[in-house]
Amino acid sequence: MNFGLDETTLVLRDKLLTFMNDYVYPAEPVLTEQLAAGKPWETPPIVDELKTHARAAGLWNLFLPGERGAGLTNLQYAPLAEITGRSPHLAPEATNCSAPDTGNMELLEMFGTAAQKEKWLNPLLDGQIRSSFAMTEPDVASSDARNISTRIDREGDDYVINGRKWWTSGAMNPRAKIFIVMGKTDGTAERHRQQSQILVPRDTPGLTINRGMRVFGYDDAAKGGHAEITFVDVRVPATNLIAKEGDGFAIAQARLGPGRIHHCMRSIGLAERALEILCRRVSTRIAFGRPLSEQGVVRDWIAESRVKIEQLRLLVLKTAWMMDTVGNKAAHTEIQAIKVATPTTVGWILDKAIQACGAAGVSQDFPLAQWSAHVRTLRLADGPDEVHKNAIAKSELAKYAAHA
Repeated sequence: MNFGLDETTLVLRDKLLTFMNDYVYPAEPVLTEQLAAGKPWETPPIVDELKTHARAAGLWNLFLPGERGAGLTNLQYAPLAEITGRSPHLAPEATNCSAPDTGNMELLEMFGTAAQKEKWLNPLLDGQIRSSFAMTEPDVASSDARNISTRIDREGDDYVINGRKWWTSGAMNPRAKIFIVMGKTDGTAERHRQQSQILVPRDTPGLTINRGMRVFGYDDAAKGGHAEITFVDVRVPATNLIAKEGDGFAIAQARLGPGRIHHCMRSIGLAERALEILCRRVSTRIAFGRPLSEQGVVRDWIAESRVKIEQLRLLVLKTAWMMDTVGNKAAHTEIQAIKVATPTTVGWILDKAIQACGAAGVSQDFPLAQWSAHVRTLRLADGPDEVHKNAIAKSELAKYAAHA
């Protein structure tokens, strides 16, 4: 396994580091001011300014392989995603690499028709619009996607959708013009073949955005929030169906692999910046007659943080390498493993950074509390830890089943 950066990645990394230093970090206080002063949920002007600079620098759609994107492998993109993770509310969207758009664009690229790509994928790739993915429901345990109860029923040349979703990421932002909705088209089919996915434009009659959900008290407005939505006799053309009826579960699984690499590498970048904040803070604060940096327990936190980051990065890079070389299916255990390890590890580092900063660590003067809330949600997003651990354990046990 060779994790060295090739020439293409080195060039993009240098460009991205310059972009972060020259534009993104100086824009962070501007984002805070514009979010406070602007209209709720709307994209702040500073984001569009950063997008212009990113496109000019060739830092656009880095996540997407093939001709429509930057053509990078998972292993090439991983260190770049880590850099953008250092400013999670700005850098990913500025480079058109933010969730849930990345997953939705990959989904449309893999499974969309030519007409669907022309109408929705191209504007997403150009950064003209945003999108949302509506899967999770409040009335069922959505950690088992087979429980999804929203109905997608064929009526002539249309499909009619009825149901209720929540945690539809990005949907509060008016730029989210298209929703990819997962629902049930055939309740009598085999359980993994009952679900389908369909494109629903934001302005379709019967689609009502009820409220934005809060995450540990944060509205997550910078990322477009997380909406609760109802669908009442929402009618769309049958041509809006993605792939075929019954393909919804398989499409959802295909969407998750690359997305987990993206989330995990961005989280590692966030951990690196949290450790930086910790070290700067303890180097300037005096308690009980000496700098906090000289306290043994603080040095233990710093050392453990560095060890954990290096371990985590290697695991994620190994997973990216396997996805590129043997495919997502063969890398299934590793994909599950990084989904478990990353938020737990990064959450630990954030907790120590908060503790080292004292009361300031939980205030709005530092980003640590908000980052901590975000990372904690990753232990639920794309499936809870327990689901992934169960899958890992089944894989391990299967090695010994033949010898039992």
